[in-house]
Amino acid sequence: MIAAKGYAAQTAESPLAPWQFERRDIGAHDVQIEILYCGVCHTDIHLTRNEWFEGIFPMVPGHEIVGRISAVGAHARKFGIGDLGGVGVMVDSCRECQDCKNGQEQFCSVSPVQTYNNLGHDGLPVYGGYSNTIVVNEDFVHHISEKLDLAGVAPLLCAGITTYSPLKRWNVGKGHKLAVVGLGGLGHMGVKFGNALGAEVTVLSTSPGKEEAARKLGALHFIISKDEAQMKAAFKTFDFVLDTVSGNSDVNPYLSVLKTNGIYVNVGMPAKPWEVSSFSLAMGNKVIAGSGAGGLPETQEMLDFCAEHGIVSDIELIDIKDIHTAYDRMQRGDVRYRFVIDMKTL
Repeated sequence: MIAAKGYAAQTAESPLAPWQFERRDIGAHDVQIEILYCGVCHTDIHLTRNEWFEGIFPMVPGHEIVGRISAVGAHARKFGIGDLGGVGVMVDSCRECQDCKNGQEQFCSVSPVQTYNNLGHDGLPVYGGYSNTIVVNEDFVHHISEKLDLAGVAPLLCAGITTYSPLKRWNVGKGHKLAVVGLGGLGHMGVKFGNALGAEVTVLSTSPGKEEAARKLGALHFIISKDEAQMKAAFKTFDFVLDTVSGNSDVNPYLSVLKTNGIYVNVGMPAKPWEVSSFSLAMGNKVIAGSGAGGLPETQEMLDFCAEHGIVSDIELIDIKDIHTAYDRMQRGDVRYRFVIDMKTL
């Protein structure tokens, strides 16, 4: 076993704190990564606090991991020592189900292994990126460009692919009008990707103070969603709406801004189920869709797209000892737009 250190929640009620633990030995097709940066996702809060379902404790969160390969297994060929590598929301899957064969390993129906709060195929708990090192099968490690700011790359492994995937799935691009609901960790990436793909992007936000930031990110228009007159003026305006809000909200007003045959995509994953008017869907052939991260091929495609277009997340780099302050600020929406832990502070 490999000695490791990180920050863990011992229970759903306890705060994150330093913890010494062990990683599994490096298998023939594994690589070991010295973690340089780990993004902080709202999912980390949900899972460490059992807000979605019962967790596996102790829990080391973190699924936005960027680092350098420090060791390789005997038959690993994808990386060499010193190469950059990134790990996202999953570290293994069955490889044999239809989803896995289709490059959608995130939906593996047999034995998916999330990066943390899950059991590996050996039956042992897996631990995430709030740590100094991690061992992962090479197939689930992504190539990272040396051209990009590494700290800003980390959130791409979750926030990036979560917003890129549905835009590609629905072929959003030139000639389309895209509305992004919310301008947080997911929302700001939705604006960047929508703009890079050629769509005309509008941000819908409850916060008037975010207009300048939205325009700097590439949004051409800004609508205050609490303003009934502005929302009425936007009736049947957009081909697509990307809802990135993680808090509970009423989506029916946002459905009204969709054109006929428009697509409404949920990536924010609020805990409370939506209540949607059946008439608002039927009157316009509107579609509500969901999207969860992306498979291995699409995640690498997204990273390559970001390298080509110079796209990274806008971040605040923090010491790991400040993780609780970061969690509190995230819940207040007080971050532009993603916290990333500098793991040398561990």
